[in-house]
Amino acid sequence: MDNETTHRKDFFTRFATRTSKVLGHPWVFSAAVAILVLWGISGPFLGFSDTWQLVINTGTTIVTFLMVFIIQNTQNRDSAALHIKLDAVMRELQITNSRLYEAEEEGEKELERERERLEHEAGDTDGS
Repeated sequence: MDNETTHRKDFFTRFATRTSKVLGHPWVFSAAVAILVLWGISGPFLGFSDTWQLVINTGTTIVTFLMVFIIQNTQNRDSAALHIKLDAVMRELQITNSRLYEAEEEGEKELERERERLEHEAGDTDGS
């Protein structure tokens, strides 16, 4: 990757991280509730007009649309970091089961079977 591409990625990563941290605070939720209350209170004064409804519909749609990308980016990076850390722990513990290292590539049914197998093995080692 060239420096410009890396810089853009770093910029978006920083932007997404900061945005998700700020928007995750309780005061932001409180502000959103306050906006909804003010919008609701303004309804009778504006005659519950189509424009009045359009304002909240458009605003919430735009915020939701943008937040989906911010949240997904943050979750993707968190998941990747967690996989790296788990892989490092598994290597340190000298775990060589390649299926565990590649578990995120499996489908739901395969993951459920592997989870059940590991639970069964753990039960066997507990003397159950």
